[in-house]
Amino acid sequence: MECRLIGVPLQIGAGQLGCEMGPSSLRVAGLKSALEELGHTVVDVGNVAPAVMRDFSHPNPAVHHLSETVAWTEALADVAYLQSENAMPIFLGGDHAISAGSVTGVARRAAEVGRPLFVLWLDAHTDYHTLDTTRSGNLHGTPVAYYSGRPGFEGYFPPVSHPVDPANICMIGIRSVDPAESAALGETGVTINDMRMIDEHGVGVLLRAFLERVSAANGLLHVSLDVDFLDPSIAPAVGTTVPGGATYREAHLVMEMLCDSGLVSSLDLVELNPFLDERGRTARLMVDLTASLMGKRVMDRPTRAA
Repeated sequence: MECRLIGVPLQIGAGQLGCEMGPSSLRVAGLKSALEELGHTVVDVGNVAPAVMRDFSHPNPAVHHLSETVAWTEALADVAYLQSENAMPIFLGGDHAISAGSVTGVARRAAEVGRPLFVLWLDAHTDYHTLDTTRSGNLHGTPVAYYSGRPGFEGYFPPVSHPVDPANICMIGIRSVDPAESAALGETGVTINDMRMIDEHGVGVLLRAFLERVSAANGLLHVSLDVDFLDPSIAPAVGTTVPGGATYREAHLVMEMLCDSGLVSSLDLVELNPFLDERGRTARLMVDLTASLMGKRVMDRPTRAA
């Protein structure tokens, strides 16, 4: 497979500085060589630059850096569409606001080839706020609402040409949801698997059910991996730490199952803040998880006939 690494040094969607160094940290941690060792062709296309910025203001006084975030979204949506032709784009964040552009871009590509896009959202948060409902004003809490076509972005963000059907979105690892998000999500078809569901059923059971749906629909699958999906004890380099996240083995199991499925067509790696890391520990883990997604195995296990 040809993988295309796309750096998105966006940090204005979050409340804490440092995510702009995320793409460099992933590169220094050896992402390109890790994928090449697995036999993939890897092209690093460099970092995205934002589009021309226009001045926006919003009635919600909490919203900040709206103009800049819109400019990044416009640019990244175009890049995502272009770089997803006959290749797997891997978006190196940057905060989770990058998904407003990455997902809308690959959704356009999916529609062009006549296949539905599904999204696996690996995160502690649902990121389902609109510009009206966010209390922090941090726009990394809005991308799912935006790319799934929820009203509240008109006149600011670019129109979403191919919104992702909420029924095609599966969230795993959720453990921090604001009341406004919870109420709005209750009216959608988004599948939400919080950490209690993982504790009760196991992450493998939950993920397998979703992957079967993607396969049955002949869908393309975008995976968005936020560092705070992981427990802070193994991944401290994130400004939005929430205790009780996925363990090392749970995270690798998710990646190994995704690899086995053969369904993943694009990937976000987001919210890595190397300023908060411990000698590159989290960056190396994110590289290891990506390698698991792309075929790294401790042992090759033959598929048994049914």
